[in-house]
Amino acid sequence: MSAKFITFEGTEGVGKTTAIARLCERLRETGTQVVQTREPGGSELAEKLRAMLIDPATKIDDATELLLMFTARSDHLHHTILPALNAGKWVVCDRFIDSSVAYQGYGRWQGDPDKLAKIDGLIENFVPRLPDMTLWLDLPIAEGMARAGKRGEADRFEAEALAFFERVHQGFAKQQQRHPNRIHRIDASGTVEAVSERVWQAVQGLDS
Repeated sequence: MSAKFITFEGTEGVGKTTAIARLCERLRETGTQVVQTREPGGSELAEKLRAMLIDPATKIDDATELLLMFTARSDHLHHTILPALNAGKWVVCDRFIDSSVAYQGYGRWQGDPDKLAKIDGLIENFVPRLPDMTLWLDLPIAEGMARAGKRGEADRFEAEALAFFERVHQGFAKQQQRHPNRIHRIDASGTVEAVSERVWQAVQGLDS
C-alpha cells in the first residue's frame, strides 16, 4: 500500500495518544514504516511555537493564536510530513487542520461563518497535502475532561470552560458532516483494546 497520511482528532481526554501509539505499533508489525508526529509541533520551530501556545501564561488574541497554529503547521508540513510521505513512509499525526476549525473556528469564534471562511482559506492556500483519513475519537465531553484532569496541571487549552469544549465538539461534528469520506467517527468509549480495534478496522478501509 502506498504511503498514507492519517490524522487523529478529538476533544481533551479522548485517548488519542494511546490510540495513535497502538496504531503505529500495529502498522510497524506489518512492516510499514511510520512517522508518528503531532500538532502543534512535530518540527523544531513548531515545537517552540507549541510550548508558547499551550503555556497558561501566554496572552494572545484569537487571530494571533490561529496564525501561529498555521505557522507551526507550515513548518511541520515542509520539514516532517511531506518528506516522510515522499520517502514512502506513513505519517500518523495527533491533530491537524480539523482542530483549527474546531478549536479556533468553533471554540473561539463560535462558528462565525466569516471566520470559518478565513480558516478554510488558510487551509486551501497553505496546506498542500490533506489527510487520506481522519479518525475522530468521540467521547462525551464530561468524561473526556475527567480523564484529562488526571494528567496533571491543565495547559492553556485544557483550562477552558466546559462550554468551550462543547463548541469544539460541535466543530468536529460539523467537519465530519462536511467531509464524510475523509473523517471517520470512532466511538472512544470502552477499553483501550476495543478502541484500538475500531481504529484498526477503519484504517483497513484505506484504498491501496
